[in-house]
Amino acid sequence: MLPVILGIAGDTLSKEERRLFGAFPPLGFILFRRNVHNPDQVKRLVNELREATGRGDVPILLDQEGARVQKLRPPHWLDLPPMRQIGDLFKQDAERGLKALRLDAQTIAGQFNELGINTICSPVVDVPVPGAHDVIGERAFAEDADTVITMATAMANEYLRNGITPILKHIPGHGRATEDSHFAAPVVTTDLATLEDTDFRAFRETAAKVGAEKLWAMTAHVTFSALDDAIATVSKKTIDHIRDRMGISGPIIGDNIEMDALGGTLAERAAATLDAGCDALLYCKGDTVKNEEVLSSLPTLSEMAAKRFATAAVSRSAATTIDWRQTFAELKKVMDVQSFAGYKAQEDITEAMAARA
Repeated sequence: MLPVILGIAGDTLSKEERRLFGAFPPLGFILFRRNVHNPDQVKRLVNELREATGRGDVPILLDQEGARVQKLRPPHWLDLPPMRQIGDLFKQDAERGLKALRLDAQTIAGQFNELGINTICSPVVDVPVPGAHDVIGERAFAEDADTVITMATAMANEYLRNGITPILKHIPGHGRATEDSHFAAPVVTTDLATLEDTDFRAFRETAAKVGAEKLWAMTAHVTFSALDDAIATVSKKTIDHIRDRMGISGPIIGDNIEMDALGGTLAERAAATLDAGCDALLYCKGDTVKNEEVLSSLPTLSEMAAKRFATAAVSRSAATTIDWRQTFAELKKVMDVQSFAGYKAQEDITEAMAARA
């Protein structure tokens, strides 16, 4: 098994993809809108991915934060609120806010379990600051670490209770970046003491409250000058800090190596991510030729990384059957809204990057 979570080309596996994944078995897969059209099709695709790898528990990831970032959308699925809206409700009424959060997570978990998807790229634990790029924006629960910790902890626990592995992102924090790391290489110059008390604390305390071994964490392609002059994903000093000072004992995966924040060839980016101490990396493009280029360059998954992924997998409860339409109806009542459809969906940046290549 190779230390990479891969994107795939379409809504079914091609013969070439089946051959490739048999020869170079990846750790898991991540799905995008190009891969999800209706429930029956997604279920078939998930089964194909399991068959291709020979692993019924192969990690299958999907972004479903709500509002701008959600890959499962109407008419077959639901428009969900931005996390900031739930965070704002929490500040007004803590009990209602937490109830809304749990109903939101149950709705998503119900949809995932019905489809066979077992891992979610959520919650966002970033703490935005005024003047930062809006790539995070309302995706974050709040602009204060205490609210983020409370909400992220509750959301991660709800996913685990319902059979879904959560991924904390974007560690050690993307909230201060003034550029979008999909297209630039942000540098944060904030002093270490401030970072430890805000951005880093959000991840440290969330992981400690949930149980760090139960969670994955996804890196930020951001340089923190207080730690190193290299981007966090490829910085051994930063990854060591995440492990040793922030207590992240579960799997750490590097964000998409296709993003423009990183330099070098795909093989060089992959090697740098693993050399820094990440357990695995993301490559989301879905191009079979490029997938083979990445896969053929990788070492096997390390024994320590395999242990971390296995521990996280067994830490979640069994998948639950949830009437997610009912939980969604309750969510709207708690939040006192008719619909969440007014929030503009974000362009699928990964697919936009793939299209321009």
